[in-house]
Amino acid sequence: MKRFRDFFLFCSGVHVPMLKKAPSETNKYGGIGATIFFTGLLAAFSGGYALWTVFSSPWGAIVFGIIWGLMIFNLDRYIVSGMKKRNKFMQEFGMAVPRLLLAVLIAMVISKPLELKVFEKEINQELIVMEQQVFKTQEDKVKDRFQDQVTTLNAEIARLNEDIRLQAAKQDTLQLIAQQEADGTGGSRKQNLGPIYKAKKADADSAGALLQRISAQNGTLIAQKRQQLASIDSARQATVGSLDRSRIDGLASRLDALGHLTERSQPVLWANWFIMLLFITIETAPVFVKLISPRGPYDDLLEAHEHAYIIFRKEQIEKREREYNKRMMIGQAAGINS
Repeated sequence: MKRFRDFFLFCSGVHVPMLKKAPSETNKYGGIGATIFFTGLLAAFSGGYALWTVFSSPWGAIVFGIIWGLMIFNLDRYIVSGMKKRNKFMQEFGMAVPRLLLAVLIAMVISKPLELKVFEKEINQELIVMEQQVFKTQEDKVKDRFQDQVTTLNAEIARLNEDIRLQAAKQDTLQLIAQQEADGTGGSRKQNLGPIYKAKKADADSAGALLQRISAQNGTLIAQKRQQLASIDSARQATVGSLDRSRIDGLASRLDALGHLTERSQPVLWANWFIMLLFITIETAPVFVKLISPRGPYDDLLEAHEHAYIIFRKEQIEKREREYNKRMMIGQAAGINS
């Protein structure tokens, strides 16, 4: 237990030999040191997981996690050890604000990869949906690229078919007129096959011949254009098949997926906030403990030590100044005598 206590005291940034003169403060600084240590440990896990998500390299994740954890540990240790109690709360609070803001920023950075791990299953499902949306968007862009040609060809085919239909309707009308002239139900209202009928029959036959020519000509053109449509469809399918279908699994994509989940689900949103607030609380706890805790014996000893050093430094400066002035006076006296 003593080793753990000494280690946590080291983590708190306290001056251990001086703390031994104020043993009542040991538990407080031991708790602060433990909080700093476990914050660094969580930071190591968080940083390692973040790097593993990006590069999928276990050894790289381990090395980076250790370095990241040590950096956060050292930064937290510096933040806490740099705060000193002076029985001036507002002054201490003003000095603590930048440290608190830095602690909040560190907590947010640490918490985000761990949030990704907590919601990993939901994020994986959301990534599948995002992949499908991306693939559909890519396919739609490919279709849009060929759509103008397809629309033009379909319009031309429709126009050619319409020409055939109109000519067929015209032939049917002329045939009906000739038939009515022959049976007396129309035209001259006389049943005969005279010159009027023959003229109308000739018009119908002429329209039929024209229909055959238009059908043959337009049929050839329609077949060509349908072949062009088939070629365009093959090219479109080949382009769609060549699209990148790699999985979306990067850190940014996972953060984006988590954002989508929090937008759609209130429970996920609240859980996300509570996890972040938990890390902010853990990260800022040592600073708040130092800020709100009363001035203790260790603070008195530390201030006395610093005050003694300041006096000693001033005495040394004054001593050097006296020695310098003395040498100057001796030098001036020697110059006058000579």
